[in-house]
Amino acid sequence: MRMRNKKNLIPRMERCAAVQVKDPQALRGRWGELLPGCREVQAEMGCGKGAFTAGTAQASPEALLVAIEKVPNAMVTAMERVCDQQIPNVRFIDTDAAALPEIFAPGEVSVIYINFPDPWPRKKEAKHRLTAPSFLALYWDALPVGGRIEYKTDQRWLFDWSLEQFALLGYELRDITYDLHANGPVGIMTNYEQRFHEQGLPIHRCVAVKTKAEHAPLPQPEKKPAPPETAP
Repeated sequence: MRMRNKKNLIPRMERCAAVQVKDPQALRGRWGELLPGCREVQAEMGCGKGAFTAGTAQASPEALLVAIEKVPNAMVTAMERVCDQQIPNVRFIDTDAAALPEIFAPGEVSVIYINFPDPWPRKKEAKHRLTAPSFLALYWDALPVGGRIEYKTDQRWLFDWSLEQFALLGYELRDITYDLHANGPVGIMTNYEQRFHEQGLPIHRCVAVKTKAEHAPLPQPEKKPAPPETAP
């Protein structure tokens, strides 16, 4: 279902213009210049309402966190949260993950966060999942050797599928857990994550590390068998 536009969406976004980058391609290779003393650039794929965004940025003030969100109705809430809390090391981009090569130079992003992405449950929709091989290849190029993806989801089938895709591309998997908060809350939660935890639902998490320069070849799509030839 398409999300209805929030009331006064445009004026609200304009009030937060200081934290939104409208021409991200112009900063490709230069993101660190936005934050004095920046030690690394991080990216979040789909920031939602920004609870994780704000908390993560506050925990790492020396890192510039670039929050990518293609739904302005969600992003404006995150932008307002960051502005209200006067967090200086976050910037927002209204786009999707497919634009990463135009936004970041190779090796420019040290950490990529993927939290509770749309599962796209039907098989024919698998290419749209943010852990599909085509997207994992884009992240690979944006990361340096030693860079990592931190991934969380509440969907067990999606988590298992994603682990396979990470391994297929050549990422080294670390810190795999099927119940992150089993012994109490761990780390910074998203809005969804807080709700799931309160409901007693397990959260699955892993870290995928780029440990070499080149990723494995992308899997080729299955070819449909040619129809049988008809006799003349």
